[in-house]
Amino acid sequence: MQGKLGFGLMRLPKKGLGIDIKKTSEMVDMFLDRGYTYFDTAFVYPGSEAAAKKALVDRHPRESYTLATKLMAGASLNEKSAKEEFFTSLKRTGAEYFDYYLLHSIQSDNVDRYEKYHLWDFVNEQKAAGAIRHIGFSFHDKPELLEKLLKEHPEVEFVQLQINYADWDSPAVCARENYELVRRYGKQLVIMEPVKGGKLANPPAEVKKIFDAVNPDASYASWAIRFAASLDGLLACLSGMSTLQQVEDNTTFMSDFKPLSDEELEAVRKAQKVFNESPEIPCTACHYCTPGCPEKIPIPEIFAAENLRLTTGRIGEAREQYASAVGGGHGAAACIACRKCENICPQHIKVSDHMKAIAKTME
Repeated sequence: MQGKLGFGLMRLPKKGLGIDIKKTSEMVDMFLDRGYTYFDTAFVYPGSEAAAKKALVDRHPRESYTLATKLMAGASLNEKSAKEEFFTSLKRTGAEYFDYYLLHSIQSDNVDRYEKYHLWDFVNEQKAAGAIRHIGFSFHDKPELLEKLLKEHPEVEFVQLQINYADWDSPAVCARENYELVRRYGKQLVIMEPVKGGKLANPPAEVKKIFDAVNPDASYASWAIRFAASLDGLLACLSGMSTLQQVEDNTTFMSDFKPLSDEELEAVRKAQKVFNESPEIPCTACHYCTPGCPEKIPIPEIFAAENLRLTTGRIGEAREQYASAVGGGHGAAACIACRKCENICPQHIKVSDHMKAIAKTME
């Protein structure tokens, strides 16, 4: 199973307002030294493609790694600028070609734009030209739309899905159904958010107790990644790593990978029940919502404060965290319910409804 772990470059360590290239380079080196090769970035991850160039592409032979990046139609106003994302990504990364190229975060609210801008034809043209080795797409919607895409685009070689044990039976994410559909069509699978934006690395106390009773030495992140990596048809299981310690942990337990045992699967089922009953807002802090917010509301940070209140009841601490996040302005009450954030949210969160409720409890 070694090699199935992928390095997600969305949550890289920060230095000031930018990415810490020195620390990122150390993480990249350890990842490669331990026999792993798959790196995942995207046009819309702030600073990520440029960091990939400095920490990876400029420092390692091109044949020693595989690089994936993505084109998001929603980040462009017209067909020309959408296609230009590809060439910008090539320039930013300096990679010469992409081993894996994805149409990014397809869902019902944006799928027509990928057709309107002729992006399926475009990526096939780039593959024919040798600038792309493998074509895929990342997906955040219902099985009906996924099957339509798989039928209409048989040239697709892999699909990237959000899969983790907490979302396995989620009616919003449809992880199980989408996974089964991808495998039925014989496509390879890339898994994103196996640790659910880091939430499963520090799960609720009740979940920790369940896992510790079975294996007190295992990190909580390892439970999450091993659940996802136990699935068939896996090309890569991405982990958005932010520290050298996370690289150390992930590459260690994945180097001698063993699928979850029956006892471990039973523990995961108990953990799933805890999450299914949780009132927590399912935000993964991907920040896709924030660039387009006309009121500049720090939506993920506000949700983090509200989740502290919902899951622990520590209202004073939650209000302090909320106040720190909004900095005296741009709070939940500023939401004008334009729903731009909801149209792009991979988790399909009803953001404006939550903002109305949070304004009452926090302000």
